[in-house]
Amino acid sequence: MSQAFQATTPASSVSTCADSEASAAAQALAGIRERVLAATASGVPLDIQGGNTKRWYGETPMGEPLDMRAYRGIVSYDPAELVITARAGTPLAEIEAALAERGQILPFEPPHFGPGATLGGCIAAGLAGPRRPHVGAPRDFVLGAVVMNGQGQVLHFGGQVMKNVAGYDVSRVLAGALGTLGVLLKLSIKVLPCPVAEATLRFELPQAQAIDQLNRWGGQPLPLMGSAWHDGVLSVRLGGAAAAIDAARAAMGGRHVDAIEAHDFWVSLREQTHAFFAAAPVPVAPADVAGDAQPLWRLSVPPTTPPLAHGDEHLIEWGGAQRWWITRRSASEIRAIAAAVGGHATLFRHGRRATGMSTDAERVFTPQPAALRAIGERLQQAFDPSRIFNRHRLYR
Repeated sequence: MSQAFQATTPASSVSTCADSEASAAAQALAGIRERVLAATASGVPLDIQGGNTKRWYGETPMGEPLDMRAYRGIVSYDPAELVITARAGTPLAEIEAALAERGQILPFEPPHFGPGATLGGCIAAGLAGPRRPHVGAPRDFVLGAVVMNGQGQVLHFGGQVMKNVAGYDVSRVLAGALGTLGVLLKLSIKVLPCPVAEATLRFELPQAQAIDQLNRWGGQPLPLMGSAWHDGVLSVRLGGAAAAIDAARAAMGGRHVDAIEAHDFWVSLREQTHAFFAAAPVPVAPADVAGDAQPLWRLSVPPTTPPLAHGDEHLIEWGGAQRWWITRRSASEIRAIAAAVGGHATLFRHGRRATGMSTDAERVFTPQPAALRAIGERLQQAFDPSRIFNRHRLYR
């Protein structure tokens, strides 16, 4: 329950609601444990699911579905400490609404990709929006986690305040693991106040000049909170104190964008509804992939990297560090291009719908170096030796 809810609701109603929610959660937890133990005994993997809004991300899901949506609810929320704790099946929209009541946000701006997105799916996917290079990734805001391992044991890592860092690294590893290490049960997330003010500026610049300008601004004390270049237009979002934004606008120039238009623009980037993504749309339903959808690649590269996608439809975010490509080039060619500049490439969406692509396109993520792969295997062995959780969702 959020403090905002408790402050405006009679104590008896809060108690009844909390007791009912806790009882339902306890029943759901018992059911989850029963499914985990049965899967470990039989060797049949479990496909951990929430709202299924990111089911297309990663390798093809396999196994019996384990629906986490019944294990939901905000457990605690302390606006003064900037921490919210909630069960994994809690809708992301519910969490964001509770935070908005107190003028706070999830700083990493997680994409929903649909109305059913849950907190567990958000952290398991580890995806972030336009604020990512300026505030951090989801893993940077996970203070604590409660996880069920392959033996049905409930493990606690981290805490609910920044001072309690015991096990913090384990909590961070869970972000982006796509549920392959265990069943996320509860998460404590650090939140931040909403920016006092925001402004979006636009500049007409060719790609190379835009990349150079973004890197110059990145080295200055400017309140940057997002950037995107597409089709000759660079958009930059500022966020913070009104005086800082006014000073930045005076120093940077550019055309100021109407607040409503700017809000819709940044949401369209976060949710990938921007016109650029039309050729590689987010599936509306788990099995809904348009037959003519093209592969969408995400290249993570040093921000100073010069233009790469000659002749291909592309969009640049994160100050130059994230390059989106829509192309039918082979996976080996794209990964070689990324590796040559010190980066890596992810086949973000629609790879298996492409025609004429080589078999290595079946790999969503760039294969890990041997040393890193060994660490991952040791973690897997510790948490889920039977490999029943989201088997092969990260790597085949």
